[in-house]
Amino acid sequence: MLALEAIVAIGAALVVAAVLAPRLRIPLALVQVVIGVLLGFIPALRHVELPSEAVLLLFLPAILFWESITTSLRETRRYIRVIVLNGTVLVVVTAFAVAGVGVWFGMPWVVALVMGAALAPTDATAVGSLAAGLPLRNRTILRAESLINDGTALVIFGLAVSVAAGEAQFTPWTVTWALAVSYIGGIAIGFAVGMLGSYLRRLPQTTASNVAMVTTPFLAFLAAELIHASGVLAVVVCGLVIAQRGARIARPDARDQARSFWTLTTYILNGALFVLIGLELQVVVRALPSSDLGFGILLGVMVWIALIAVRLAFTFTATFIIRTVDRRPYQRTLRAPTRALVMNAFTGYRGAVSLAAALAIPLTVEDGAAFPMRNLIVFVTAVVIVLTLAVQGPLFPVIVRWAHLPDDTTGEEERRLALIESSRAALEALPSLAASLGIDDDVRDKIIRETERRLASLEVDGESEDGVETARAKEQYTRLRLACMHVKRETVLRLRDERRIDDTVVRELGSQLDLEELRLTGREVE
Repeated sequence: MLALEAIVAIGAALVVAAVLAPRLRIPLALVQVVIGVLLGFIPALRHVELPSEAVLLLFLPAILFWESITTSLRETRRYIRVIVLNGTVLVVVTAFAVAGVGVWFGMPWVVALVMGAALAPTDATAVGSLAAGLPLRNRTILRAESLINDGTALVIFGLAVSVAAGEAQFTPWTVTWALAVSYIGGIAIGFAVGMLGSYLRRLPQTTASNVAMVTTPFLAFLAAELIHASGVLAVVVCGLVIAQRGARIARPDARDQARSFWTLTTYILNGALFVLIGLELQVVVRALPSSDLGFGILLGVMVWIALIAVRLAFTFTATFIIRTVDRRPYQRTLRAPTRALVMNAFTGYRGAVSLAAALAIPLTVEDGAAFPMRNLIVFVTAVVIVLTLAVQGPLFPVIVRWAHLPDDTTGEEERRLALIESSRAALEALPSLAASLGIDDDVRDKIIRETERRLASLEVDGESEDGVETARAKEQYTRLRLACMHVKRETVLRLRDERRIDDTVVRELGSQLDLEELRLTGREVE
C-alpha cells in the first residue's frame, strides 16, 4: 500500500503546487520541493525515498528525450562550441574543484571526487523550470548544456566510485578511452535508434506509432549502456534525429497525440522528481548523525559557493579564449554582453540527477566495509540542491532584470516570415495542384480567394483569419486544401533547413497545420 499512498500523495502535491506557485510568485520547482518536505512529516511517508535507479533509468530518458525534441537545433548548432565546452570541460573542472573543497574539509581525495562528479552536471529539469522565460539564445545554451553534461559527469562518477570502492585502478589512458567510448558510442547509437524511431513513426496506426516513440528513448539508453557508452547522449541524439525527421514523416494525428502525451507526462515526471527530492531530504537528515549536521551544512554551503565561482570563472575564461582565437566577423555576432555572462554563472541549477547519483553510491566497498562518508556526500548534495532552488531560483528573475537582456522578438518575426512564405508558395502551386487533382474551377477559385485574403492580412499586420468552415467543404475542397497544406508544411521545413526560422517556429506552425488537417479530414485517433 505504501507505493499507492506515495503515488496519491505526489499527485496531490503536484496539484497543490500548480495552484500555489503562481499565487505566491515562487518558482514551481521550489514549491514542489517544500511540499515534498512537508509530506515527509506524515508517518506513512517517512520511508519513501527517491529511487536512484528509477531516476537514472526511467525518469531521465523520458525527460531528456522530450527536452531534446523541443530544443532548438539551429541555435544549438550556432552555439555548439559554448555548449560542448560547458557540457564537457566545465563538468570536469567543476568535479575536481568540488573535490578540492572536500579535501580541504578533510575528505579523502577519491571520495571527494565522487561528490564532485555527482554535483558537476546541471539538471535539465531544474533548468527547464527556472530558466523558461529567457530569450531563445540563452535558454537553448542552458538546455543543451544540461542535456549532454550528465553523460560526462556519470562517466567520471562511475570511475571515481570504482576507485573509491577498491574495484579498479585507472590511468589517464583508460579514463580517456572510457570518455571516448561514452561519447562516440552514445552518438552512434543515438543516431541509429533515432533513424529506427523515425521509420516507426510512419506506422499508419496512430497509437502504435506513438507507442514506438515512447519506447525509443529507453531503447537508445539501454543499447548505449550495454556497450558502456553514454545512455544520456544516446537519448539526446535520438531525440534530435526524430525531431528533424518526424515533421515530414509522422501523421498529423500522431504528432498531435504525441504533443499532448509528452507535455503532460514530462510535467508529471518533472514535478514528481522535485516532490521526491523534498521527501528524500527527511531521509537524508535522519541518516546523518546529529553531530555531523553542522559540518555537513557548512560543507554544503561552501560547495555551493564553489559551484557558482567555478562557473563564473570558467565562463569568462572560455569567452576570453574564444574571442582571442576567433576574430571572424560572424563570431562577433555571437558575443554576449558582460552582464549576460555573469547571469550565466547563476544558472547552474542542480537537481534530481545529482541526488540520484549520490544515492547510487554503493553501501560497501570491495572488502565489505562501509563506503567512506556516503551519508555525508548524500547530505551535502541535498543541501546544494536546496540552495540552488531556494536561493538561486527566487534571485534569478532579479538577476535577469539586472542583465538587461534584449527583447526576444525573433520568434514572432520568423513566425510571420514562415506564414507569408508558406502562403505564397501555396498560392503559386494552387493552379497546378487543382489541375493534377481534377478539382472544379469554382472550388479552386474559392480557395485561391481565401488564400489571397490570408496573405494580404499577413502582409499588412501579421495576423491571419481563421480556417474555413469544414462543414460546408466538399470532397474536392478538402483534397485541394490538404494539398495546399502540404506545400505550406514543406515550405516551413525548407525555411528551417535553410536556418531562416527556428525549430520552435516550426513546431508552432506545424501544430496549427496538424490541427487544421485533422479538422478537415475528421480523422480520429486509432
